[in-house]
Amino acid sequence: MDMDSTMNTIEQGALEVVTPEELKSKLEKDERTAYIGYEPSGKVHLGHAITVKKMIDLQKAGFKIKILLADLHAYLNGKGSLEEIKKISEYNQRCFRALGLSEDTEFILGSSFQTGEDYTMKVYQLALSTTLTRAKRSMAQITRDAEDHQVAEVIYPLMQVVDMLFLEVDLAVGGMEQRKIHMLARDNLPKLGFQSPVCIHTPLLHGTDGSDKMSSSKENFIAIDDEPALITEKIKKSYCPAGEVDGNPVLEIAHHFIFSERETLLIKRPEKFGGNLELTQTELEQMYGDGELHPLDLKNGVAECLADILEPVRDFLKN
Repeated sequence: MDMDSTMNTIEQGALEVVTPEELKSKLEKDERTAYIGYEPSGKVHLGHAITVKKMIDLQKAGFKIKILLADLHAYLNGKGSLEEIKKISEYNQRCFRALGLSEDTEFILGSSFQTGEDYTMKVYQLALSTTLTRAKRSMAQITRDAEDHQVAEVIYPLMQVVDMLFLEVDLAVGGMEQRKIHMLARDNLPKLGFQSPVCIHTPLLHGTDGSDKMSSSKENFIAIDDEPALITEKIKKSYCPAGEVDGNPVLEIAHHFIFSERETLLIKRPEKFGGNLELTQTELEQMYGDGELHPLDLKNGVAECLADILEPVRDFLKN
């Protein structure tokens, strides 16, 4: 691909690239690395899949992909014992491969390098130049709600910054909840004598209950290995107010996972209710916003198509 095509591939679906000029500079390197970190803490769901799709775009653009399975981060965030988290890490790795990452993707367990002397010293050095207020603010959207916060919450973002240094990252990817930590990295890595990474931020998928973020801890998710009947059940229960397009999780699922794969969505309806419809994304959102499409018809169409799209993922994990 030429530079413009490569930039378009990387930028499509992203909310922000910090900065496009730096990204172009990275693309001129013979070897370049993109990374994302995931806390192993339950089912891999559609919220994760949005960022995995972006990693696949970067892979196509010639980036070496490193996936950090951040077991120590999950431990600091109260997601279980290290033994429990490591078992979930193995499941997570299979899921990420099932979503289409290539065989040369490198999966790295955080605890394999985060307890080393050099790593720990870099965390101490970063702590000297980071205020308590900024560290807490960086973690605010990621940590669990609590009245009395743990010291672990301010260690977490410092470790994430040092991760980028040790993994030799040119580019970091994350949802918008990661933005403050990424900006902490961009501001502070040069103080340690290292170059700032380019940062790409993807949208957060609303939970099926309409909350701001799909999360395994909130039980408001669709897992990538859910069976069709369970997908249908979850989507039928999803928040989907009639006539509302913005913030509608069912329409978001259609946008990110159906219309990224297919030109149209088939909505099956009895003849007495107008018969079947085959709609582009623009037509679907127009009809739904105008109140011409019933929420249940939308849900049924999205559930059936999503289950079909995820069939290769389910097959990969079963085999």
